[in-house]
Order: sequence, then structure tokens, then C-alpha cells
Amino acid sequence: MDTMTLWHLTGWQFAALAFAALLVGFSKTAVSGANTVSLAIFAAVLPARASTGILLPVLIAGDVLAVLTYRRHAHWPTLWRLFPAVAVGVVVGTLFLVWADDAIVRTSIGVILLFMAGVTVWRRRRDTANAATDSADDSDGAGRPDGSASRAGRVKARSYGVLGGFTTMVANAGGPVMSMYLLSAGFRKLGFLGTSAFFFLIVNVSKLPFSAGLGLIDGRSLLLDAVLVVFVVPGALLGKWAVTRINQRLFERLVIAATIVGGLQLLLA
Repeated sequence: MDTMTLWHLTGWQFAALAFAALLVGFSKTAVSGANTVSLAIFAAVLPARASTGILLPVLIAGDVLAVLTYRRHAHWPTLWRLFPAVAVGVVVGTLFLVWADDAIVRTSIGVILLFMAGVTVWRRRRDTANAATDSADDSDGAGRPDGSASRAGRVKARSYGVLGGFTTMVANAGGPVMSMYLLSAGFRKLGFLGTSAFFFLIVNVSKLPFSAGLGLIDGRSLLLDAVLVVFVVPGALLGKWAVTRINQRLFERLVIAATIVGGLQLLLA
């Protein structure tokens, strides 16, 4: 596997990966999708193709903490509607990784990051325009997803599911895709976080055999993961504390800016 071990990292490189791991924990319990910044950091410090396999166990650790925190707020009908299409996207992403070399994967990750940043900007502007007419809420903040079984609803779920499966397999970048889908389905904060937590735990665990088969996970990468997981825990605790206090609009702007910078860095490197 074309990757670096813990012993080959410089102090600054390890510090960058530790910060990225902390941000993974924070994103899982506070602002879903913020770990696109972690993706950019991992791909900048490590070989781009191998970085997806090294980041995966770190993400799973964050998913476990998020499930433990928000397990009561998951909406399972939405999850069951998404999983078949996501499985198709994961298979397509695996075939892409078999074919693509490190340079293509690096470029693909950069393009995906910029695309997701653009989608997020569009979503935020749309949400702002619709805010005046959006009054649906409930007492615990979980929201009331539409659960639409219409033809349009099924097409939307399948489209987002395939794109989410592909992006999460190729670049662990399914967060913005799923965030956009869950928000468009009418989820509020707690329902959003609970459903997202179970979604990514199940999907990321299912990706382990594919990543191992591609040589992206081995004993050396797991040793590095074991060290980085330590930093996920304080990030998750910080996210749990901040979720009701954070200035969401400002943080999303910072995440979008960092994502754009990370994507450009990967494309221009």
C-alpha cells in the first residue's frame, strides 16, 4: 500500500492529522459535513488514494460516538429508503478506485470537494429564501421528515443515495450529499444528527471489506488510526457541548471556505 506509517510523519504532519481527527469527532456530533476539511488535510498529508483508507476507521470511531449521543432521534424509514441506492454507489466507487491511480484520485477528491462546496452554498441560499415560509418544528428539535413515498421522492432518494455512496467510497465525502438530502426532507437538528449518525456508521462499516480488498487498510494504517482515534473523542465531546451554542451560519461559512481551499490545493498540487 502506498501510504506512510506513523514513524514517517513529521511533527507538523502528525499535528495536522490529529487536528483533522478532532474535527471528525466535532463534525459527527455538531456540524455534519465539516469533516470535508479533514478529508482535505488527510489527502494533503498522505498519498491521496491511501488517505481514504486511513481516514475510514477514524470516521467510524466518530460515527460510534454520534450514535451513542443521538441514537434516539434516528428516522429508520428514511435510512431504509436510501441504503439500496447507496450500495450501488459504493460498488461503482470501488470499481473506480480499482481503475484510478493516485493522481486521478487526488484530482477527483479536489473536484468532489469543490462540487460539494458549491452545492452547500446553493443549499444555504435556498434555505434562506425559504426560511420565511418554513415553520415546521417540534418540541425536541427532531423535526418531521416528509417520508414521501411518491415517485419524485423515490427518484430523489435514489439519486442522492447513488451519489452519496460513490462520494463516500472514493473520498469519504458523502457528508455534504446526505446533509443536503436530509435537510430537503425536512429534518431538524436532532433528527438530522441521529439519522445521519446511523447512516454513516452502517455505510462506513460496510466499506471496510472493500477498502481492505483494495489494499487501502492494513496493519500499518490501523496503527496510525489507533493513535488518531484518541483525538476523535475530545472533538465529539466538544461538538456535543457546542451543538446548542454554536453560531451555525458563521461556522458553515468557515467550513465552505476551508473546503474550497482544500479542493484547490489538491487540484493544483
